[in-house]
Amino acid sequence: MTVTDAPLDPQALRTRVAALLGRARARSAALIDAVDEADLVAQHSPLMSPLVWDLAHIGSQEELWLVRDVGGREPLRPEIDGMYDAFQHSRASRVELPLLTPPEARAYVAEVREKALDALGSSPLRGRRLVEHGFAFSMIVQHEQQHTETMLATHQLRAGPPVLHAPEPPSPVAPPGVAEVLVPAGPFTMGTDTEPWALDNERPAHRVQLPAFWIDTAPVTNGQYASFVDGGGYANPAHWSERGWAHVREAQLVAPQFWQRDADGSWWRRRFGVVEPVPPDEPVCHVCFFEAEAYAAWAGRRLPREAEWEKAARFDPATDRSRRYPWGDADPTPAQANLGQRHLQPAPVGAYPAGASPLGVHQLVGDVWEWTSSGWHPYPGFAVFPYPEYSQVFFGGDYRVLRGGSFGTDPSAIRSTFRNWDHPIRRQIFSGFRCARDAAPGDGV
Repeated sequence: MTVTDAPLDPQALRTRVAALLGRARARSAALIDAVDEADLVAQHSPLMSPLVWDLAHIGSQEELWLVRDVGGREPLRPEIDGMYDAFQHSRASRVELPLLTPPEARAYVAEVREKALDALGSSPLRGRRLVEHGFAFSMIVQHEQQHTETMLATHQLRAGPPVLHAPEPPSPVAPPGVAEVLVPAGPFTMGTDTEPWALDNERPAHRVQLPAFWIDTAPVTNGQYASFVDGGGYANPAHWSERGWAHVREAQLVAPQFWQRDADGSWWRRRFGVVEPVPPDEPVCHVCFFEAEAYAAWAGRRLPREAEWEKAARFDPATDRSRRYPWGDADPTPAQANLGQRHLQPAPVGAYPAGASPLGVHQLVGDVWEWTSSGWHPYPGFAVFPYPEYSQVFFGGDYRVLRGGSFGTDPSAIRSTFRNWDHPIRRQIFSGFRCARDAAPGDGV
């Protein structure tokens, strides 16, 4: 059942929202409970918060929006508001704060959740825009699931033996028959006005006119990327932008993060504490924007623009409409996309033919976030809702847009309209890419 198909009966909506809140909390708890107290309070990378900060921050945001605002209840811990405000303290400095201890953080989020569920039970879920169709509750679900993905990335950065386990992703079923497809010229509807749980930067829906272009039917794989590395890609400035080449030299990049070369020249990787050969048919992961851009240049191609990515993911030429997902309007299933930490790695190319778009583009949702060439900007007619710190304060900064989600993204926190953004040097995130190119007059455009 999709969000838009959910019955307007408030009790049915409450049941759905409560289930999503419970699923998010179960995942947070599993990531926290997987390590001991020393690991929870440690800073495993200056790019990441201590895991215990993430947990209490999840509770703090839930208290602010669901307990105090929607529920109209008195604050539980007003004295910690500033400590868990992401804008007041950098990730690198949070380890030095007088944070709640792991037992205190667990008790705090449990108390907040109890009162949030009380607010859910009494809210009419209609009328006021913040609560219409359960928006405030869905916002908190998405917020917690975004932090669980961040916590999962922290687990990948931590040293030590493996503590997380999951089955391997499915084997390829039907790899794309062609390497690229032509997306026809013409307008399509980008963004949404109808998705009730869409965030402000996904709105409003607007028509975008694009020339024809070619786009890869699958993300760039480890095997393809290894050819770039082994061919001297990190030693040749001709493939890199000026900023990208400066970053390569400054950061001394030689391969994707977590890759290492064996004595015989083969590539291995560290994945959640396990060291294993790099699977050649999986989408490459843990590359920054500059690396993706350089590979595309080396291959004689480019990264897709954000609008091109969304058209490839949503546009159905048979109906001239934009879908919620590449496969249609129904919520993701395990047959269509690698989401929700069901697996701890991307799936091989061709593992999800049921998730392909009408144009035959595979694995646009799940597996790896895909870098685009676009900067982070608002859509025409953008309006802040419900607070500027989610989107507006970041517009125009040094960011590039990523699309599609990863294996660590929960289905409740991704749509074909969902927009992510990060600095072009970041690669601790579960990021990969696919390539595109301009269409030529002789391409049947």
